[in-house]
Amino acid sequence: MPHVFEYALLRAVPRQERGEFMNVGVLVYCAPLDFLCAKTHVDGDRLRVLDPHLDVEVLESSLEHLVNSCDGAAAAGPVSRTTIGQRFRWLTAPRSTIVQTSPAHTGWTDDPSAEVTRLFEALVLPPR
Repeated sequence: MPHVFEYALLRAVPRQERGEFMNVGVLVYCAPLDFLCAKTHVDGDRLRVLDPHLDVEVLESSLEHLVNSCDGAAAAGPVSRTTIGQRFRWLTAPRSTIVQTSPAHTGWTDDPSAEVTRLFEALVLPPR
């Protein structure tokens, strides 16, 4: 039986004033299955086209913190003690940092793990 799931893209925004971004990850949340997962990929060469001075290490560190927050790792701080639904809402809240999220989208799935892979390959990895 399919379940409703939500997803949002993680976007690298090297120079906010330009409004340009590149998808660097995906978050998938499925409340009925108690599922929350993030998957990321940083292509430094492609991102440096948007900003040749981008500090890729800072971006990767920010993404690592978001993944830890998603996983509920203690290193993420207080957000790790919240429910996965609260974490998803916190992760998708608007922010003006180098990593931003898209609006949340919905769909139906029998397998949220497969959705993570499908969305990651279709929306984050460079086109083949």
